[in-house]
Amino acid sequence: MLTPEIKTAFESFGVDSEIVSVGQITAGLINATYLIETENKEKYILQKINTFVFKNPAELMENIVGVTKYLAENISKNGGDPRRETLNFVKNTNGKYFYLDAEGGAWRMYIYVDDAFTYNKAESGATLKSAGESFGRFMKLLAGYPAETLHETIVNFHNTPSRYQDFLKAVEADVKGRKAEVEAEIKFVTDREADTRKLTDLLAKGEIPLRVTHNDTKLNNVLFDKATNKSICVIDLDTIMPGLAGYDFGDSIRSGANAANEDEADLSKVFVNLEFFENYVDGYLSQTADSLNDAEIENLAFSAKLMTFECGMRFLTDYLNGDVYFRTTYPEHNIVRARNQFKLIEDMESNMDKMQAIVMKYKEKYSK
Repeated sequence: MLTPEIKTAFESFGVDSEIVSVGQITAGLINATYLIETENKEKYILQKINTFVFKNPAELMENIVGVTKYLAENISKNGGDPRRETLNFVKNTNGKYFYLDAEGGAWRMYIYVDDAFTYNKAESGATLKSAGESFGRFMKLLAGYPAETLHETIVNFHNTPSRYQDFLKAVEADVKGRKAEVEAEIKFVTDREADTRKLTDLLAKGEIPLRVTHNDTKLNNVLFDKATNKSICVIDLDTIMPGLAGYDFGDSIRSGANAANEDEADLSKVFVNLEFFENYVDGYLSQTADSLNDAEIENLAFSAKLMTFECGMRFLTDYLNGDVYFRTTYPEHNIVRARNQFKLIEDMESNMDKMQAIVMKYKEKYSK
């Protein structure tokens, strides 16, 4: 497993110890990731960055290193352990936090967080509450970080009006002749066009601020401590960019409070688990109630619907375009995913008053 490419990349980071083992971590879909153990018993994560997705590794790492150093400082001030509560990247022998190999491949390395694990699916409401605490703490600790200094590593990633325009172009082009079979799904999206602008309009009016956002707040992007089963660290920081608090909250609910997996074809199994929703809100607002403004908090429940809508719209767009973005395992995979998300939206719409009441309950509980 120790290839010359991996050995050269590892040595570029100047660690004064030989490699004794290399294991590939296959959970991620974007970067090539390896767990390195050395003779001095230190462990590192070595990653080859996917430069097809992240075309500017210098800007990518500038974002990540700036944010993680800021987190480490605040964690230390609060009496925490920055070696476990944030990622710690290793500088290479050229003084940078990434290495370019002879073929132009970009590599980075950070210290492995030992005795930790991730969940792919919430096993209980307590798991969602702890994840909510972790993502909320991440948001709170970065409240003072100047979001406008961050680079957009993926342009318009959570710009829902822009995603809607991409959808309309896909409908018009109909490159695979699939439009006729998905007219109901197309109408579902166009009927909710006004929703796409709600948060961006609030931002334009200055009612909600631009913040540092993670932008991929799935449950498996939180590390949990093996001894305590408590969340300790937010990982997978490639999509850290300027954004809105609702983006991170909403995507957590979309992925964590769906009673079914996002590619479940039996729509009777798809609904919002209100217990899980409440647990996540509890954990999240326990950390953020005093750092988010009223408009941000009042739109959290709507943000869950919006991020589900954006994701479902993207699945439908990709289906119309011929499945060129999302990895699929069978021809109907993307339209199954889209229908799943649209069913979840319908259930959220019927439960929006309950979801809003839950948010306001914990706003009142945790606001000082």
